Amino acid sequence: MDQDPRTILQSLRALVPARPLQHHEAQGIAERQATRLLAILDQRDTPVDVGLIAELPRIEVRVVPNRDIAGLSGMSQWLKKDSRWLIAVNRDDSQTRRRFTLGHEFKHILDNPYINVLYPKSDYSKDSADERAERMCDYFSACVLMPRAWVKRAWARGSQNTEALAAVFNVSPAAMDRRLQDLGLIESRQRWRKTLREAMESPSVRSYFRPGPVIVAA
Repeated sequence: MDQDPRTILQSLRALVPARPLQHHEAQGIAERQATRLLAILDQRDTPVDVGLIAELPRIEVRVVPNRDIAGLSGMSQWLKKDSRWLIAVNRDDSQTRRRFTLGHEFKHILDNPYINVLYPKSDYSKDSADERAERMCDYFSACVLMPRAWVKRAWARGSQNTEALAAVFNVSPAAMDRRLQDLGLIESRQRWRKTLREAMESPSVRSYFRPGPVIVAA
């Protein structure tokens, strides 16, 4: 890390305007933060060593038993007495889930100064402010573990199998599948089902499949 450790969190937070964000703005900022974090951690190839977050100043990471974290995948909190952030990760989760959780909780730390401002409930979404914040933490973690340029480069080189890509990036197939959808490399299953349903319900399709007389061959 060639950056003054005292300014790392400030550097990442400086990318965030202290005002309500629309969804596309929040995603763009999360991706820029992820890109800057990878540069700070000197990560240039797969799989990303997300564990290096534990070496950042004023950050402590503990892997704890499920009972100590009330069944959650992770949590983060400011320890005022020690002047540092604590990230707790559920030991009983899979390795890929723990990696994703670490990135997710780190985004909560980055957002903390503006948490009541960034993700208000909006008229265009049914999600609550808390749900929007959680989704953006997931998006940030995906950007850290599966950087856009890296995934697209692997895809262009012919690695287009979700499970194989997941193994290369050390993430779950479900996480990789969602990232590929977000990057537009594969079709969203929900969008595909909606498109198919709309097509099947169109007048032309209904008329094409209109029942006709049964013809029995002689």
